[in-house]
Amino acid sequence: MDLQLRDLRYFEVVAETGHVGQAADKLGRTQPALTKAVQRLEEAFGSPLFERRGRGIRLTPVGEVLLARARQLRGATEEALREVSDFARGNAGHVRIGSGPIAADNVLPEVCDLLLAEAPATTIDIRVAPSVELREQLRDGAIDLLIGLMPEDDPAFVTHPIMEDVVVVAARSDHPVFAHKRLDMKALLQWRWVLPGDNVASRQWLDAAFRSRGLPAPTVQLNVNSIPLLPRLIARTELLSFVSRHNLEAGGHYGALREVPLKETTFERYLGVTYRREGYLSPAAQRLLRLLRSQVPKMFSRPVG
Repeated sequence: MDLQLRDLRYFEVVAETGHVGQAADKLGRTQPALTKAVQRLEEAFGSPLFERRGRGIRLTPVGEVLLARARQLRGATEEALREVSDFARGNAGHVRIGSGPIAADNVLPEVCDLLLAEAPATTIDIRVAPSVELREQLRDGAIDLLIGLMPEDDPAFVTHPIMEDVVVVAARSDHPVFAHKRLDMKALLQWRWVLPGDNVASRQWLDAAFRSRGLPAPTVQLNVNSIPLLPRLIARTELLSFVSRHNLEAGGHYGALREVPLKETTFERYLGVTYRREGYLSPAAQRLLRLLRSQVPKMFSRPVG
C-alpha cells in the first residue's frame, strides 16, 4: 500500500471542515484535487471514508480511524523535521508550551525568563487553556510540554509534580460571610457564587463536596470560562468563588481578597509538567523541563519531589 502524506493531509482538512469546498479554500487547492486524494485513500483501504450528510459530509467509522492515525502520523512527521532542524542548528530551538491558567499566572513568566537567560535564541509558543483540553493537544503532538493539572495514570505520558496548588472558597475582605458566627458548608449556600464551567476539575470537586454531605451544589450566578477572571469578579461583588491560594497571595493585583477558612471546602492538589513518553523534545524543551523541575519547587514554600 503506497500512501502519500499529502493525500492524508488533504483528507484531514476535509474531515475537519466537513466540506470539500471549504477544505479546498483553506488549503489553496482545487476541489477536484482534494476529491482525487480522498478517492486514492478509499481505493487503498477498500472502504468509503465519508458519507453524505445534508449539504456536507461526515466520516464513516473507517474514516474516523484513519483521521486519528493521520493526525498521529502528521505529528510524528513534524517531530522528525523539528529534530533534524534542531540538530542542524545546535542548541537553539523552539518549544511549544501548553499551560493551565494557574501555572500561566504563577510559573510561566519567571521560568521563561530563566530559559531565555540561558538560551537567548530560543523561541516559545504558549497556549493557555484548561488542562483537560491541553492533554489532547499534547497527545496529538501539537504541544511539547503541558504545565498544569497532573493527569491520571496514562502510559502515553510522563509527569513530574512541581508545585502544590490549594483551591479554597474566597470572597472580598469585607464580605458578610466573615461575620457569620457558625460558619459551615450550609451557611455558604446563603450566597450566590461565581464559578468556572462544570467541566473544570475544581468546580466538579466543589459540587461533589456539597452533594456528598446531602447539600445542594452552590447557586451559580455567574459562569465564566476564565479562571483569572474569578478574583476580579469577587473583589467587586458579594459573590463567593473557589480559587487558588496563589491568586489570594497576589492580593495586591486582584484587590483585597480573603480565604473563607473551612476544611471541608479546601481542595489540595498538585500541578506538574507532562510530556509524551515517546515524543521528541527539542533541546529547548529539554532545557525548560529541567528548569521546571529544579526551579519551580524553590519558588513556593512547599516543594514536592
